[in-house]
Amino acid sequence: MASNGQTRNNLLDPAEEIQIRKISGHELKFTHLSKIFWPKENLTKRDMLNYYYQVAPYILPYLKSRPHSLNRHPDGIEGEHFFQKNIKGKAPEWIEKFAYRSEGDEKEKEFLVCADEAHLLYMVSLGCIEINPWSSRIGKPGYPDWCIIDFDPDNNPFSQVIDAAQVTHQILESIGVNSCCKTSGSTGIHIYIPLGTKYTYDESKEFARVIVTAVHAEIPGFTSIDRPTLKRKGKIYLDFLQNRPQATLAAPYSLRPKPGAPVSMPLYWPELKKGLQMEDFTIYNALERLRKEGDPFKPVLGKGVDMYKAMERLRPYAER
Repeated sequence: MASNGQTRNNLLDPAEEIQIRKISGHELKFTHLSKIFWPKENLTKRDMLNYYYQVAPYILPYLKSRPHSLNRHPDGIEGEHFFQKNIKGKAPEWIEKFAYRSEGDEKEKEFLVCADEAHLLYMVSLGCIEINPWSSRIGKPGYPDWCIIDFDPDNNPFSQVIDAAQVTHQILESIGVNSCCKTSGSTGIHIYIPLGTKYTYDESKEFARVIVTAVHAEIPGFTSIDRPTLKRKGKIYLDFLQNRPQATLAAPYSLRPKPGAPVSMPLYWPELKKGLQMEDFTIYNALERLRKEGDPFKPVLGKGVDMYKAMERLRPYAER
């Protein structure tokens, strides 16, 4: 595997429709490689596979040992798509799986676990334009590595989403909580807080709820913490419910099934400022940026915050 800072060549040659490659000790067969996945840009399934092969050294730390929901777009961004969570009996023998039964579910599901580069490229070969990992790993499935705050705008300008994320960052800094941010690759921003697998999903969700309540109190004019869509018309929804078991978001460096082939791009906090556009980060420039700037998201896999101390420090915001 290429080390960070090095350039990987394309995995696939530009002509053959069917190609076989040995990846991480497994033989993968790639087919329909000239199928158009982004019509306006004339980007193909081959282009998508080459991107994920080249970005693998950067994206894999956020995917390894995690169950995944497969958001499959077999005919590209304008075709039908569907989520597949259960791969029982539908994947090669070598694919790592995680058996899981949700509360209230009669049947046990087998989720795909991304063990290595071969698993990543297998998902992409199925038409997974975006990669959707759990927040926890199979070793401690009930304990997420990170807490997520998802800024989900209605028809708000992106500059307002940036404002809301900046206010959140200021509040987190004021209580001594480190965080990382990334563009969603669609219309929003995601903030991740490292937890170090010390807390349950319920604890993580409550932590996020307390944070967004404080943020909303600071900027009530254009944010909302109400889940029903009608109650938050024209406002940015500060979503704390992404911190539930099996909930998934597009991974850092994941492509998104949107025109322009955008990438969910991690940023250094000083970069998140007015003038930034979602279109700034795409399949065309993501790798070059990574080689130049490195990975700003590494801290989310580091030492977790002291959640209860942080919530105690948030109390003055709640009492205003």
